[in-house]
Amino acid sequence: MGMKHFKAYTPSRRNMTVSTYEEVTKKTPEKSLLTVKKKHAGRNSYGRITVRHQGGGNRQKYRIIDFKRRKDDMEATVLGIEYDPNRSANIALIQYEDGEKAYILAPQGITDGDKVMSGERADIKPGNCLPIANIPVGTLIHNIELNPKQGGKLVKAAGQSAQLMAKEGKYAHVRLPSGEMRLILSVCRATIGTIGNSDHENVKLGKAGRTRHLGIRPTVRGSVMNPNDHPHGGGEGRAPVGHSGPMTPWGKPALGYKTRNKKNRTNKFIVKRRK
Repeated sequence: MGMKHFKAYTPSRRNMTVSTYEEVTKKTPEKSLLTVKKKHAGRNSYGRITVRHQGGGNRQKYRIIDFKRRKDDMEATVLGIEYDPNRSANIALIQYEDGEKAYILAPQGITDGDKVMSGERADIKPGNCLPIANIPVGTLIHNIELNPKQGGKLVKAAGQSAQLMAKEGKYAHVRLPSGEMRLILSVCRATIGTIGNSDHENVKLGKAGRTRHLGIRPTVRGSVMNPNDHPHGGGEGRAPVGHSGPMTPWGKPALGYKTRNKKNRTNKFIVKRRK
């Protein structure tokens, strides 16, 4: 996938890049697989902000993605590759032999007319979904289940893939994109290949407006707030942090403080920590 660079006829255009969307072959979404996506601007059911810096943004419809891939031993034909405003990866519209349509994450190399399949008897080719026990060691995979029949939870972003490193008993060793090595049950499913749209990480927004279109509101530094709003706030003019280290708005250590529970029950499944 290529990138489009603009001539610098305004300051924001100088650094702006957009995708050329070469992989996208279908412009309009499948209406039967759309649902309403409500905006909450980071507020919970009581109207209180629980996630800061959210609000506004372009109106979107949610595309219903089939992360479970439970229609076994039935071939599906790829009807088109589409843009999805809700994720960095592109999605593929597929149609099964019985006429049912579904969306899946579009892996690299998949095009209109290709056949995909799920189940234990599926071939080892991009887009096919099968249990990890049936996948050869060394294969690149994505959309990995953590619990059987739960649906894919890991490795779903554009350009990402995990690698199946080994199989031992009922567990498989999988190296995730972060570098973490993790044990996953061999009966869990994964999809073959690397997710497409790998140039997504090279997109430069170029101007503040494109960030607002994504529904992201401005971030204010703690040092310019009042003391009752942030631990860094207050003082005459520019003042130092005033603590042993930087802190979050709620008084917790920031920048490097590990927040994972040391007694987390899933620690036993992590063979090697991420880099």
